[in-house]
Amino acid sequence: MSASILVPGTLRIGAGACLCLPDVLNQFGLKHPLIVTDPVVIEFGYLERVTEPLSAAGVNFGVFCDVPAEPCTTTVAASLEMLKSADYDCVVGLGGGSAMDTAKALSVVGAHGGKVRDYAVPAVINTPGLPIIAIPTTAGTGSEATKVTIVTDAENGEKMLCMGRAFMPSAALVDYQVTMTMPYRLTADTGIDSMTHAIEAYVSRKANMYSDTLALAAMKLIFNNIRVACNEPDNAKAREAMMLGATQGGMAFSNASVALVHGMSRPIGAHFHVPHGLSNAMLLPAVCAFSLPAAQERYADCARQMGMVPADADDSTANRVLLEELRRLNQDLKVPSPETYGIDRAAYMDLIPTMAEQALASGSPANNPLIASTDEIKALYKEIYSQADSSALVQTGTFRKIPEHKVTA
Repeated sequence: MSASILVPGTLRIGAGACLCLPDVLNQFGLKHPLIVTDPVVIEFGYLERVTEPLSAAGVNFGVFCDVPAEPCTTTVAASLEMLKSADYDCVVGLGGGSAMDTAKALSVVGAHGGKVRDYAVPAVINTPGLPIIAIPTTAGTGSEATKVTIVTDAENGEKMLCMGRAFMPSAALVDYQVTMTMPYRLTADTGIDSMTHAIEAYVSRKANMYSDTLALAAMKLIFNNIRVACNEPDNAKAREAMMLGATQGGMAFSNASVALVHGMSRPIGAHFHVPHGLSNAMLLPAVCAFSLPAAQERYADCARQMGMVPADADDSTANRVLLEELRRLNQDLKVPSPETYGIDRAAYMDLIPTMAEQALASGSPANNPLIASTDEIKALYKEIYSQADSSALVQTGTFRKIPEHKVTA
């Protein structure tokens, strides 16, 4: 069976890539970009790094700089007002996932009207909006190379998933040099987010040979460099590897889909304002332990690819070590449980039924190698609250044991 593959029309990777924005605009015949960014990008001087070449080239541009840590419909509406104020012909998302996702949503709403909710899953939006150019400043979300956008509904706190060709950037400029000032926590959380993209893409029911190649390459780069990038922030080699891994992971899951971790992660972020990468990290070991019986060979491939075990290790050993290493990585990178993060137990437990419903409604859990029931998702939410030892869940029979699901490449 053939696979439908979608990637940015232009992809520039490496030191100085962000300086190429004038050339890329010229390549697409664009003359008046609206740059969508956030205050942190301005603080670190990355906006100026991007706009100086624009000014030197005589390009007239605007800047919307009020993107918060998590993109929401209020922000999209505010940026839309600015978009309407002049004859902008494209949007540039400069920043982390929030800035890029805001720009992607703005592109579609600005061109076609309506509200963000009109374009949320189950709708699939393929009619292009304004051209999107993405310049990531974190090595994490991979949004610069995906057909996915996530925006929180400011009215009810729901994280809406928007998908389709319309959200794929026309160009992505991936410059690791703009990640050199990322702090420890952001480096760790976005890095585990990228690794989750790669692992979920590889075990997804929609995996294919193209996404497999990218997913395996991404997880190897990320796992082998994330500790160095966190502990040695000026290590250019590690930063470059993390940035490339993030983009590869983004392309992998954009063409294979994420699964249960992401489905469960979004409600935690929406209700308790946990950064997306961090909520993924909280969930990854437990969800892998739950899902492993249905894709033992695939998860074992992940452990071998990341160098957790020798290439000739048997599947059983590889899977045992995989779970151990994922838990150890969380410990080393100081990933908190929801409890130690400060989430109130009563509030968390009360919201579990709602979070389970929202996770299932997102569609991502349907891509998981082992399809989780509502009760199983609730049980997973409960288990991770205090960072329980997820390896015990399969061993004690807390979750179902079933024959391995074969992913067709």
